[in-house]
Amino acid sequence: MLTLRTANRVLKVLKTTQICKQPFHRWLAPTLRELKRRKDSLGPDKPVHRKTFLEWNYDTEVYAFSKRLGEEFNNDLLQQALTERSYIIREEERQKNVGIEQPTLNLFDNKELVSKGSDFIDDVVKRYLRTVLPRLPEEGIIGIHKYLTSIETLSHVSFHIGTSELILCAEFPVEKLTLSNVLKSITAALVESSGDSRAALFVRDFIITQIADKDLHQFWEPEEPIKLLSEILARDGIQSPEPRLIGSSGKNTILACFRVGLYTPHNKQMIGLGFGETVDIAHEMAARDSLRKLFGTSDNILLPFNLKLDQLCESNVKNLFVNEWSQKILPTCPMHYELRMAKETCSN
Repeated sequence: MLTLRTANRVLKVLKTTQICKQPFHRWLAPTLRELKRRKDSLGPDKPVHRKTFLEWNYDTEVYAFSKRLGEEFNNDLLQQALTERSYIIREEERQKNVGIEQPTLNLFDNKELVSKGSDFIDDVVKRYLRTVLPRLPEEGIIGIHKYLTSIETLSHVSFHIGTSELILCAEFPVEKLTLSNVLKSITAALVESSGDSRAALFVRDFIITQIADKDLHQFWEPEEPIKLLSEILARDGIQSPEPRLIGSSGKNTILACFRVGLYTPHNKQMIGLGFGETVDIAHEMAARDSLRKLFGTSDNILLPFNLKLDQLCESNVKNLFVNEWSQKILPTCPMHYELRMAKETCSN
């Protein structure tokens, strides 16, 4: 009798344990799969602006934005820099729809700030490039400047410093052109709030540094490098360089590689070295290598990103154009180490 009672108790415990191991109903998993299938059929969710969240406070977000950048802005100017004309038009239409015949908004758009900021960015970028690359022809300066001030680059910088959630405009997500214009207007607001020197550091740290990991030669490559090299050397009284085949491997195969060097006829010094799958390509690459050495844009160049506004060249100073470039008339400009020494002297 005792054995039967004990067996019954053990069976009850086992049944209770089995019930605890499966606390979910059988219909739960199929239902969740069906709900997921229906959600996927509707496509991805539309992006939602953060102002729809309960904890959103625009004034607090704008204040935090300036502190994240480490800059001191005039609050009214910063809010104006973040306000697009399309937002003001939309708000006026909303007031008219609710019966307000003459809507009044205490808001100003950033159109004027965009123009001022664009001019300031153009000036600082060109002065910086001409200072750190004094031997590069003006065509190269224009090519790099075009990349740094393009809509793609400025919108990339603007988005990653957090302006997309703060911009007051009619559309969302914010377009690239709007992001670019807001970055320009923020720069102009910083100029009026903290001065040119502080704004120049902002442009240096956020915009100019976008070329830190880029190959400068992708922005400008001279056409017909062999002919151009001969013309430049002729202006300096040097004969056309002599190409020589230094080495080759894998001839008559798909892995063929030729190495060509360029030598000056008067002192037999190598001025360029190039590689290619044919002799002609290697000759052209050697000419490009020679031009890069003349223009001071070798592959191992390190640009200094610690220059201040007072260390940059004047706005009216331009580099030589490629059709007049010559080492004889090349203006004397301070090199990178001289600029660093000047900075250290001023700090001491």
